[in-house]
Formats: sequence, structure tokens, C-alpha cells
Amino acid sequence: MNYTIKDLRDKNLIIFEAIMGSQAYGTNTPESDTDIRGVFVQPLEDALKYGYVEQVSDETNDTTYYELGRFIFLLIGNNPNILELLSAPEDCVIYRHPMFKMLENCKDDFLTKRVRWTFAGYAIDQIQKARGFNKKMNWEKEEMVRKTVLDFCYVLHGNGSMLFNDWMILTRSNPNDTQKNYGLAAIDHGHNLFAMFYNEEPVWGLVSDEEKANQVQLFSIPKHQALVANMYFNADGYSTHCKKYLEYTTWLKERNPNRFKMNKDHGKNYDSKNMMHTYRLLLMAHELANGELRVRRTPEEITKLMKIRRGEYEYADLLTEAEAMISNLDAVFEASTLPKEVDKEKALDLLLKMRQYFYFYKV
Repeated sequence: MNYTIKDLRDKNLIIFEAIMGSQAYGTNTPESDTDIRGVFVQPLEDALKYGYVEQVSDETNDTTYYELGRFIFLLIGNNPNILELLSAPEDCVIYRHPMFKMLENCKDDFLTKRVRWTFAGYAIDQIQKARGFNKKMNWEKEEMVRKTVLDFCYVLHGNGSMLFNDWMILTRSNPNDTQKNYGLAAIDHGHNLFAMFYNEEPVWGLVSDEEKANQVQLFSIPKHQALVANMYFNADGYSTHCKKYLEYTTWLKERNPNRFKMNKDHGKNYDSKNMMHTYRLLLMAHELANGELRVRRTPEEITKLMKIRRGEYEYADLLTEAEAMISNLDAVFEASTLPKEVDKEKALDLLLKMRQYFYFYKV
């Protein structure tokens, strides 16, 4: 069964929802998206009849609701986004069903030393994303285009090789010749190496369709046909290009134009929003070692976070500070009194109690 967000509302299944993300941290701008996260309970009869539904999102994933069971299992795993939702600032809460208080009253039970790895791990992931932004900026600058198989076909020529299209222009006697005047045959024990033959009539072709082909094509060449050259197809290079091009086009499609403009304008060659999240997550990791989970940042912290977001720091300086914060985590968590893991049985008892309330006692 596929629920929509409208279904959750119409059936009164939502037990908690809040505005999260930058508005919860205090780092939002007029251009910031509104990220809504929440919790719902799937009706027992639906789960038994159609199967379990873990979460429901809109098309942009700006709004996501987690089924209660999924939510608690993510809490057990100390998922950063889920822990933050359980401690949402009061001015960000849109709706709270009375039964959700049962979970909020136990929120400290879900803090364990595992947050050292979930929060810091997420921070390291943000560093890697920030670093990858420069690559995408170069793609944008170069206006990366989709190459074809022919761009990876090299003719062995002299003591080296040259692209097939360049070689054909250099050697052809008929200016009307195209790749269809050439045919390929396999060479024994020659991986991606082919014998190439010429025909005055365009009856063959290295590829069947220059725009769509993903591989060269082979023919049964007549024995009397003279060999003109040997050709190598760099299949691995072509495959790598296709993956990069897909990554690039996906990025173009999904990127936030305001965020892209901000990063382009500050010209520091890193995604400053990713680095802002890195700093925030590491701050929170240090606080969590003392059992404190605070989503809304202090005015002083917000000031620095917004400076990072605007690209007012050099990437190398931010990276040095982040590495120092990461290295200090070992000591603070060694001294922490947090338990090693969540009492899973207690958490599941709470889940059962909440389900019983919703299914059998809810008016």
C-alpha cells in the first residue's frame, strides 16, 4: 500500500511533525527550503493486509514522515536526523499528539556512545561532499558534453595511436568517407583490439548508431579484404565517462540553484553549506558526550556557522579545525558516562506500549 502525505493527514495517522533543518538550527536564510519531518502510525489492519510501510515522503523529500516502528529503530541506531527530530525546538513543532510525549520523556535513553560515530561519521561525509564540489564546478565551467564510443576508438599509428576520427581525416582519400566505410573484426587474444578494414561503399561501421551505441560492432570480413590498421577501443574509459556524465547531469537536475550561486559567488572551490554542517555536527558530537542534545545553536555559534556558509573561511583552515575536533572526540567519549548502546528491550517495550495505545485505547 502506498500512502501519500494527504492520506496520513486525512486518516489522522500523524503523531508528531516539526520544521527541521536550517530553521531548527537557526541558520536559515530567506532562500532556505522548509524541511518538515514527522512520525506516523500505520493502522494495524493496513499493515496486516498490505504490508509494512516504513516512511512516506513528497516528491522532493522536503517532507518526510517515519512510521513509529521505523522511527524507534533509527533511534536505537543513533541516527543523527532522528535524534534531532526527537529534540526539535519548541518553536519548530507543528503538531504533537499526547502519546508522543511517552517517547519524548524517554529521549535520553536513546543517547549512547554510538553517537560519536554517527555524528562524526556524518560530519566526515559532509567534508567529502564539500571537497567534491570543486570537481562539479570544473564540469560546469567546461560545459561537460556526452562523448560517444568513437571518442574512445584509437588507431595504432606509427609508434603510437590517434583517435579514429583524426586518423580517418589524415588518411582517407575520399572526403565523403565516414566511419561506415570501416569494419572491424576480432583479433585472437587481443582484448578490445580489432583489425580494421576499408570499403569504398558505406556498408559497415565501427558503431551502428554514433549517438546511441555503447559498443563497437564486428563483421565477418571477406578474406580478400585488405587490412588497413589495427584499432583499440578504450571500453573502460568510455564506461568511466558515462558514469561521470550521469553524475554531472543528475547534479545539474537536482542541485539547488541558490546554493550553487552562493558557492560560485564566494569562489572558495568548496561547498560551504556542507562545511557548515560539518562544524555543527562536530559541535553536537562533543556536546553529546556530556549527554546534551541541543538542536538550536547559540547566537555565537550561528554567527560562525553563517560565516562558514558565506565562504568567509578558507577550506584548508576549516579542514584543520574539523580534524582537530574529530581527534578530540576519542578523549571526550572515553570520559563520557553515556552507555555503550541503547537498551533495545526497553525501547521495544515502549514501541509496544505506544502501538497498544494508538490501536486500542485511542478515542
